[in-house]
Amino acid sequence: MSPSPPRPDWNKTDWIVQVEDNLKRKASNDQQCWNKQSIYRVRACITDLNSKAYQPQVVSFGPYHYGKKHLLPMEEHKCRALFKFLERSGKPLKPFLESLREVAQDLEESYDALDLEWKVGSGEGVVLRFLELMITDGCFMLEILRVANQELTPAYEVNDPIFSNHGKLHVMPYIRRDMLMLENQLPMLVLDRLVAVESDGKKGHDFINRLILHFFYCHSKDVGKCLHVLDVYRKSLLFQEEKPKNEKSEKKDKSNKVPFKPCRETIRSATKLHEHGIWFSKSKSSSLKDISFARGVLSLPTIQVDDTTESVYLNLIAFEHLHVGAGNEVTSYIFLMDKIIDKEGDVALLDAQGIIQNALGSDKAVAELFNSLCKEVTLEPESSLDSVHKEVSDFCKKTWYTWIATLYHTYFRNPWSMLSVMAAILLFALAIIQTVYTVLHP
Repeated sequence: MSPSPPRPDWNKTDWIVQVEDNLKRKASNDQQCWNKQSIYRVRACITDLNSKAYQPQVVSFGPYHYGKKHLLPMEEHKCRALFKFLERSGKPLKPFLESLREVAQDLEESYDALDLEWKVGSGEGVVLRFLELMITDGCFMLEILRVANQELTPAYEVNDPIFSNHGKLHVMPYIRRDMLMLENQLPMLVLDRLVAVESDGKKGHDFINRLILHFFYCHSKDVGKCLHVLDVYRKSLLFQEEKPKNEKSEKKDKSNKVPFKPCRETIRSATKLHEHGIWFSKSKSSSLKDISFARGVLSLPTIQVDDTTESVYLNLIAFEHLHVGAGNEVTSYIFLMDKIIDKEGDVALLDAQGIIQNALGSDKAVAELFNSLCKEVTLEPESSLDSVHKEVSDFCKKTWYTWIATLYHTYFRNPWSMLSVMAAILLFALAIIQTVYTVLHP
């Protein structure tokens, strides 16, 4: 047998050095890229469960769904809106283009897994195509928002298929739903730049946020700088007015603070909780963070359930799961609602307390909707509502509350039962008095 060739000394090869250099460079580039990403493709294992919830039905914003056959009719209206926007601004296209060109790389890096045809590093032709898409879609979105806010002068024609009162009634609801899909977002930087050039720097993100919140029937709130429309909407759902801090109570809270361990106990349905003596009430605000449990009462914010609820919350959950640092408040809320809503009886109970406003008509349909929202959803180890889960679970373990609740549900559900029990107690008391009297006065 011929001797085996000597093994190469890998420590001295250029290949090892090259790989190590590339690894360091790639790690640094990946870190910078991840920090800028805010718009994501939803994983197939999630979209396969309900593909329509993540795909726009009438209009595309951004590159992910651009050019799809069923969305092409809206492209003509986008171009018309662009011309109207430029005409009203009194400025040519060039300053808008140059402003976005300055941040073209940042805009591209806002998207996760962008196809090569949209990569701005692929040449001047690709850059122009990408910027054309950003400007056209951005101007169309601003025109939609302004028409809804009745801020445009001159207005569009009365027979305009999109921007007329007829369009507001029959087309805008579909556009509104499409604008809240994670894969259908535009970086807020696009709108910021367009508005800044148009207004000579006099208007900023506060102006844009106000347009968006009004378009989605949200009360104007100071949600601050946001990543895109979906981020604005999410922050409005979580917005809470800050309460004035009490120094004494704050010091007390800090001194008595105990490390909290995440709770994963299964919470019962609303009807079961009610049988254990738990009552439900509306929270003081509509914020999804305004959820609390105290003295046997679970306070929940009011939610209106209609045919857009499923799509909106699925995309909000997807954003929280894909965007590092977004938080888990919406996911935690939906997870809690999924647990306390099992069947139509649970929906009816929450509806009676004004917590659910059912625009679907059927209590069963609402129950099935909430049960479907948590499929393929993993809750983070430290959920924002862990403390509520634990407090409710601990309450249900106390037999005294369960006994009182059973007594109430069994004997005090209607006036006649209550009168019967009271009469029985009275007769029993009289019998005792008579017995005592007989013993004392034979």
